[in-house]
Amino acid sequence: MSYADVNGQRIYYEDSGGDGPPVILAHGFLMDHEMFAPQVEALAPEFRVITWDERGFGATEFDGKPFTYWDSASDCLGLLSHLGIDRAVVGGMSQGGFLSLRAALSAPERVKALVLLDTQSGKEPADVIEAYRGMQQMWLTAGPVDELVGPIAELIIADPDENPKWIAKWKARPKELFLEPSNTLFERDDITDRVGEITCPAFIAHGTADTAISMESAKELRDALPSCAMFVEVEGGAHAANLTHPDQVNPPLLEFLRKYA
Repeated sequence: MSYADVNGQRIYYEDSGGDGPPVILAHGFLMDHEMFAPQVEALAPEFRVITWDERGFGATEFDGKPFTYWDSASDCLGLLSHLGIDRAVVGGMSQGGFLSLRAALSAPERVKALVLLDTQSGKEPADVIEAYRGMQQMWLTAGPVDELVGPIAELIIADPDENPKWIAKWKARPKELFLEPSNTLFERDDITDRVGEITCPAFIAHGTADTAISMESAKELRDALPSCAMFVEVEGGAHAANLTHPDQVNPPLLEFLRKYA
């Protein structure tokens, strides 16, 4: 197992290695590095693919303190520094995209291109956040009970084979770990007015059945990015479309990386 001490956290990561151009991918909320297994299989060894667990998830040893996605962006860049990588393609799904956009804003010289999967630059409306807060309180008090995690798995993954695997992961984790990452998700800042500052090439893929982040939000992000080179609508894909529909995501992603990585 590989760890890097970054920003007071002990970040778990996996590195496919090799001499190919580096690509680092950050997972979505409630997920971990394993959600990119289909991409690692497709991209390596042509590309050096690094996947990692963000604060509060997977095998990363998290200090339990409040943090922002700007901090997570710093974690991503710090991990690259630990690995001796000055510049890479940076990407992620959902909250992984949130931090990737912030990495491109905070250190544009280190981000060669962006891979943005089912993500956005804005935030949810107040009524949605209120509903999510109710989910948060239920998780923190009762834990990841079936009546809670079943609908969440359907919202994020919506795959009968994958849903049980991730539900089992959620149930195996201390319920208290849910607090700070969920606060970060709900309280994040809206960076829509800054997206135009990002000039590196970008790849966007978004599931047509994603109800967590709308296709409209994905198109708004596409239109705001000055150099969005590829936009893929993943037919039938829910929020974790890269995991459930890699046959639609990986070929155009490879095409993009071969051109821009």
